[in-house]
Amino acid sequence: MRRLTRFRGEDRGSMTVLSLYFLAGILAVSAFAVDFAYLLAARNQLQVAADAAGHAALYYRERNGADASKLKAIEVASYSMPQSSYGTVLRADDIQFGHWSYANRTFTVDESSLEAVRVRPGRSEARGNPVTAYLFRIMDRKLWDLTAQAVFVTFDPHCLREGFVAEGVVDIQSNNGYEKGFCVHSNDHVSVNSNNTFEAGTVVSMPDSTEIDLPRSGFATNEGLKAALRNGYYRLRVLNQLEQMHEDLYWASGRFLPSYIESAVPVIYTGKKIDGSALVEGRVHRVSCSGNSLTVEPGTRVSKVVIVTDCAVKFGNGVVLEDSVIFSRSEDIKSITAAEGLQIGKDDNCAEGGGAQIITYGGMDVPAAMEFYGGKVIARKDVQFAANAGGIEGASIISGGVISGTSNMQMGFCGTGMEDPFSVPYFRLAY
Repeated sequence: MRRLTRFRGEDRGSMTVLSLYFLAGILAVSAFAVDFAYLLAARNQLQVAADAAGHAALYYRERNGADASKLKAIEVASYSMPQSSYGTVLRADDIQFGHWSYANRTFTVDESSLEAVRVRPGRSEARGNPVTAYLFRIMDRKLWDLTAQAVFVTFDPHCLREGFVAEGVVDIQSNNGYEKGFCVHSNDHVSVNSNNTFEAGTVVSMPDSTEIDLPRSGFATNEGLKAALRNGYYRLRVLNQLEQMHEDLYWASGRFLPSYIESAVPVIYTGKKIDGSALVEGRVHRVSCSGNSLTVEPGTRVSKVVIVTDCAVKFGNGVVLEDSVIFSRSEDIKSITAAEGLQIGKDDNCAEGGGAQIITYGGMDVPAAMEFYGGKVIARKDVQFAANAGGIEGASIISGGVISGTSNMQMGFCGTGMEDPFSVPYFRLAY
């Protein structure tokens, strides 16, 4: 009995027992933390699949139907989450096309839309692929349902609507004024001379803004330039769409065909010179000249027509393009040239309608007095021009080469009224 009494009062080793309790608690918390981290990783994996599938669906939808685009999205999701390992993570009814409201942050379903897509993959008991936890089974939660959501939308980058955008250098030279909203972008670098003025809200961008080429006077003689600088890069998707544009214009059918073309029957023109009497409103004009140039006679007003040609095009003095498209397949560095006074677009104070576009596989060189009024130039090669002072009000130049010229003028900004059937969508994650 004395031994039992002593044993009952013995306190040696009590900390060991208490430590065992602490150890058990720590192990339990750690185990739950591991389970939680596993579930979080599974959720992140599902979100990555949603993002990739959303982008693929909207990108593919640009040229394909809704059903085919959904199949493409499922295919892309399966790359990161194969069905053999994760079950059916994404189904066709998990993908919906529609419209996204930034103001209300709501998605409206419209299967005919090309503007937005919502993708909602999942792992759940209902799908037969829930996420299995281990320590959480103590709480009777062995299986967990996880979902993710991604909303992708199309958008038209600001710089590609109005401004000068080039794969190579953009040389904007001197004594220019750039109004709020105007954009100058280069995927290489921008070169600026002296005495330019950049209003607040102007953008001058390139991949590394520290590489801007400035005179010795630097920012001192270019008011507002420092505030306008941005870092950025644009993949010029529109240059990869020129063949499709040509097909749509040549056959008078497709999404790149302007609305003012009312007939699919082309006007076949075989002459080397063209004036207003040869043009039929509402029609596509095909001109072939076997390597020679096509001259648009001085003073010609080109209105509500499309001219598709394999010729280099020369514009005479005072040619005006309104509601019209000139497409040249010539790859010459000077496939588009002009004498003085070429006007691209209608001088209508940025009203709707009247815009005009020049598109070429080659380059453009206009030595004097080119005016833009809701006008666009798309060229695979260099664009060189000198504009008329004050003759820029709604201009977009996109070049796969260099843009140079532009001294002593005011670069106006339209914002509205820059209708453009040749814009190519870009994609971004909205939610």
